[in-house]
Amino acid sequence: MVHPADGEGRAAALAHLVPRFYDEMRVLARARLRGERPDHSLGATALVHEAYLRLLGGNGEAAWKDRTHFMVAAAEAMRRILVDNARSRGRQKRGAGTVHLELGAGDAAQDRDDEVLLELDEALSRLEAQDSRAADVVRLRYFAGLSVGETANTLGVSERTVKRDWAFARAWLFRALSG
Repeated sequence: MVHPADGEGRAAALAHLVPRFYDEMRVLARARLRGERPDHSLGATALVHEAYLRLLGGNGEAAWKDRTHFMVAAAEAMRRILVDNARSRGRQKRGAGTVHLELGAGDAAQDRDDEVLLELDEALSRLEAQDSRAADVVRLRYFAGLSVGETANTLGVSERTVKRDWAFARAWLFRALSG
């Protein structure tokens, strides 16, 4: 178990984990950024490095027991970075129109509309309050681009459970985003 209770422990944990998963994180980051507008300010390397810095500088106590916990934390960090980036571009909120979001695995970077990403982030926070595992499935499938099998292995559940949670989360988020 890697248990960084303080800044020094967190840095040691990251120094151990990041080199092992750096290439995998870059693949995930490239997938997240594919389809973004051409003038997007983040590249895959910058996204991985920013995620590293957020993991290193996170508040509170974090415990990365294994690859699973680390990858969930990295996927969440990447999601937060993309959402923060969308917010910083300062787009005004759209009117009361319906938001169209086709929630497929690994599609986070395909949503070129910052507002959709921001609304999804808000809805995902509400889903997490209701069903945290379903929210983790969304993070790993949608933001990290993991397959059903990879998500099941990461969360330590069956593929059937991941498929059920994925279907539930997609329906829940569709309803939440449709208003």
